[in-house]
Amino acid sequence: MQLEVLEVGPAAANCYLVICQVTGRAAVIDPGGEPGRILAAVEKHKAQVEYIINTHGHADHIAADAAIKEATGAPLLIHAEDAAYLTDTRKSLLLYLGQDKAGPEADRLLEEGDIINIGAEVTLEVLHTPGHTPGGMCLKGEGFVFTGDTLFAGSVGRTDFPGGSFSSLIASIRDKLLPLDDSTRVYPGHGPESTIGVERATNPFLL
Repeated sequence: MQLEVLEVGPAAANCYLVICQVTGRAAVIDPGGEPGRILAAVEKHKAQVEYIINTHGHADHIAADAAIKEATGAPLLIHAEDAAYLTDTRKSLLLYLGQDKAGPEADRLLEEGDIINIGAEVTLEVLHTPGHTPGGMCLKGEGFVFTGDTLFAGSVGRTDFPGGSFSSLIASIRDKLLPLDDSTRVYPGHGPESTIGVERATNPFLL
């Protein structure tokens, strides 16, 4: 697997380009802005985008969905409980970023345990982790997990937006993420990467 991370948009969200090195097929996770930069990275790697995946429905993770979908033709995936965010500029907070046009609807609605195969060598499993949003999810691979705005290095996602719940967020982290091996790399929606072991031992929200 080849991985490129781009900080995009005013909130410096992490957009991940996940590439199968065997087939060149790829997924774009959380295209939250600056579609030109994302597409330039796709072109640089000569990748074929197979999926666009949103870990949740907030603007800083979905703002470039339409442009990436138009350019690649790839289907858009999101957890079923966040599907309505994609077409509601208030729920998604797009309106508050000055964007009054909603993005495309999802092509595939995900649930707990669903599997996403990217090319021949990358398999992601959906972990439903509500708390930041009702349909927030993480994507678990072999030795790594994309955590969206559920878990950060040294912090956790905000829960003061509509649909947020701090108790649900902490329960999601404890039930779905902390059971993973300490060596599991954490690729969050903002900020630097970490590991499950480091977060278990040092994250003040989990002590």
